Amino acid sequence: MMPTKTQAPEARLQKAYRETYRPELVAELGLANLHQAPRLEKVVINVGLGRAKDDKALFETASNTLRKITGQQPVATYSKRAIAGFKLREGVKIGLKVTLRGERMYEFVDRLVNIVLPRLRDFHGLKVKAFDAQGNYSLGLIDQTVFPELTFEEVAKPHGLQVIFGIDSRNAEHSRALLTKLGVPFEKPLDQTRGKERNQ
Repeated sequence: MMPTKTQAPEARLQKAYRETYRPELVAELGLANLHQAPRLEKVVINVGLGRAKDDKALFETASNTLRKITGQQPVATYSKRAIAGFKLREGVKIGLKVTLRGERMYEFVDRLVNIVLPRLRDFHGLKVKAFDAQGNYSLGLIDQTVFPELTFEEVAKPHGLQVIFGIDSRNAEHSRALLTKLGVPFEKPLDQTRGKERNQ
């Protein structure tokens, strides 16, 4: 007999969304059924290196960063048109990206929310205005040193990166409700923050 293949355990955040957050979102947003609940489709992590396109060492560092923090091999991104002001030709490699779905996506979001963002200096929450018209959300990190997966030597050449949450939702309000359930910390309104300070 062939040995049965054991199924990998479901990601913690993925299970929480399926069992708890999705039904709560349906109730709170007044939706008709579970299929209308906003859901996370993909997370794309980009590293743009346009101005340093000839720095092979930086490309290697960025590639290692994405591989270590996502568990996937990054793919190169290329310029779609020539820009004379930046001495950029069409078809030149200008960055790297990884697209996460399913279990790996939820595991990355879990680490980002609970480990990486709390390590940011003077962090007061993410901006609520970074949603696009389709309800997707984008955030930028100045450098990769906040990821604990990386060693001191692996962050010797710092670079920024962008994280894009691809969300299937009706609007930005529903997307924000989803991300809040997943633990994404948004900045508090200024008047609410001042009220807390007065009460202390």
